[in-house]
Amino acid sequence: MTVVHAAPKSAQIDGIADTLAKALGTMLIHTKEEHGEIVIGVERERIEDALQLLRDEHDYQQLMEIAGVDYPARDERFDVVYMLLSLTKNHRIMVKCRAAEDTPVPTVTTLWPVAGWLEREVYDLYGVIFAGNPDLRRILTDYGFEGHPFRKDFPLTGYQELRYSEEAKRVVYEPVELAQDFRTFEFMSPWEGADYVLPGDEKAAQAPATPPVAEPKTTDKPADTGAGEKTNARAAKKASNGSPAQTKSRKKEPEAPAPTESRPARKPRAKKSQGDPE
Repeated sequence: MTVVHAAPKSAQIDGIADTLAKALGTMLIHTKEEHGEIVIGVERERIEDALQLLRDEHDYQQLMEIAGVDYPARDERFDVVYMLLSLTKNHRIMVKCRAAEDTPVPTVTTLWPVAGWLEREVYDLYGVIFAGNPDLRRILTDYGFEGHPFRKDFPLTGYQELRYSEEAKRVVYEPVELAQDFRTFEFMSPWEGADYVLPGDEKAAQAPATPPVAEPKTTDKPADTGAGEKTNARAAKKASNGSPAQTKSRKKEPEAPAPTESRPARKPRAKKSQGDPE
């Protein structure tokens, strides 16, 4: 029985970007192909209409992921990226729009209910507001968390730390304090060494200095290295007669004694073949 698959094994992207750009019309800002992928930029206010068009008319049925990107130097610092999959074409595209901290992005929970969780994640980590999301709460960080961890201006250590207090018998929030040892790093050249004595090097200062070599030895001529015609001739000779096994194999078998009247000549014994009985 032959099974026929609707989706091709490998998708071709030639011409797809132009087709989608023409279909999006005024909603489109830019389109490009990079690393075998199609990236489409659309207007923020029209993101819901653009995604519905791609879903209903161009068979990009599944919303795989919503991700955020932070560019702090831009006025609209965030990119919201929607990754779509066509199950019938075996093809993926990325659609993105720009947003600032105070410019809400229309929700797409009306198209894919799973977008509710994905938009909450982008809101939690980047601070992007999604207008129309019915439950826009933090999803990865805890209640009362300050800031958004994936912003590039967010401190690496955070603002607060969470721990259980044995004294208060409850969970408490406190400002982050780095109490670990060895937190003062010195970015120096490994060839120069430290300005201070490292632990274990105290005895090095007490050891006598090694005197320099009075006359460096050089090999300006072959005689200094032992090379030359005589050495080459000796090297060509065999150092031994071979291994013990080879020496044993070269030994001659002892000759039979000469025949006499009391001792006739021995007949040579016939060699046994491999199949003969003993």
